[in-house]
Amino acid sequence: MKKTSTSRYDVAEHLQTPEEMAAYLEASLEEANGDAAFIAKALGDIARAKGMSQVARDAGLSRESLYKALSGERIPGFDTILKIVAALGLKLHAEAR
Repeated sequence: MKKTSTSRYDVAEHLQTPEEMAAYLEASLEEANGDAAFIAKALGDIARAKGMSQVARDAGLSRESLYKALSGERIPGFDTILKIVAALGLKLHAEAR
C-alpha cells in the first residue's frame, strides 16, 4: 500500500491578490470574536504573503518587531495595526450591525 504524505497548509501561499488579502482579513475579523491576537495572526499571514521585509519597511518597523507584533502571541498596539494595514495596502472600515 502506498503511503500518503501530507504537508503543512500555509494560507500565505494562497493570498496572491489584494482582493484575496482583503477577503481573508474581512473573514478573520468576523471569526475573531473579539480576539485581537487572532487578528494580529491573520495580518501576519497577509504580511508573509506580501513579504515581511517590504511590509516592515513600508510600516516603518524593524522586521523583528513586525514578526513579534504579528505572531499571535502578543496584542500589538492599535497604532502599530494601523501602520501595518496601510503597509499592506488595505484599509479598515466600519459598518452598522
